[in-house]
Amino acid sequence: MNGTIARRDFVKTLALGMGSLAIPSLKPAFGAKHHEPTRKLKIGQTCITWGTFPRPDADVTLEPALKDISAEGFWSFETFPEVLDSWDQRGLLTPLIEKYHVPLRSGYITPNLLDPSKRKDEIARVIRLSKVVKKFNGTFIVLAPNSVKRDSYDFKEHRADIISALNDYAAAVTDLGLGTGLHQHTGTCIETRDEVYAVMNAVNTNNLKFAPDVGQLQKGGADAAKIVKDFLPLLKHMHLKDYRGWEYYSGYCPLGMGTVDIKAILDMSESGGQHPDILVELDPSKDGPMTPLETVQTTKTYLQKLGYTFRA
Repeated sequence: MNGTIARRDFVKTLALGMGSLAIPSLKPAFGAKHHEPTRKLKIGQTCITWGTFPRPDADVTLEPALKDISAEGFWSFETFPEVLDSWDQRGLLTPLIEKYHVPLRSGYITPNLLDPSKRKDEIARVIRLSKVVKKFNGTFIVLAPNSVKRDSYDFKEHRADIISALNDYAAAVTDLGLGTGLHQHTGTCIETRDEVYAVMNAVNTNNLKFAPDVGQLQKGGADAAKIVKDFLPLLKHMHLKDYRGWEYYSGYCPLGMGTVDIKAILDMSESGGQHPDILVELDPSKDGPMTPLETVQTTKTYLQKLGYTFRA
């Protein structure tokens, strides 16, 4: 009971704090015409906040995720194709999607970018998983780098293989009629600002677009808004995540609580002409002060203050 009360108190305090965020007031000055912000993008949600990963013990979390995502009116969802396939093999995925009326937008795939000897098998795996996403009307494949030991990793040593691999995987995905993009990530072979620029300035961007995680960029020491601005013409997909550097949610937080310039990033995304997929994401946290649903509700409140609307 005490833990529940503490969490509720935290959420109330947070809600009060959210009211003082530096968001331009929608109330016009006296004598001025009232102009509501025009927000065209429909924001979705990834499922990892509920612990939905491609592991047998995490498979059951997909339904709670879709239940909350649907209840709060988010426009789409993203998860791992392995999870989708597991549900589909049991004949349960179509009924699940129909039950909650949330369309699939994208699938997250992590192929090996460093070892050319694995390339043929990895291309086959990317194609197989991408077909699962396409089967359920998803339109985008998030290509994420594989993990490395960053303290001994030499990007320059692997740069050519990384670019070659991304070009091969992107070509395989686009041949299926799906979009795809680079999704840099902390703890992987593409993490830092310089690594992102080195890769995006060298790959075949006819196939591979930019699909950043802005919270991961900030956590990695970069100015996420600046990188989004520099690659705005290539922006097709985004994980919208805030970063606070605290002990919960791997350092991340609901939108508006951290250091990422979320408003500037959304303003650019709206005006860039690329109509990117925007999906909110927050890492899971066992002992977090908020439940997954409470984090989603907090983020939704922030987005509504920016002028975003949600499904009824």
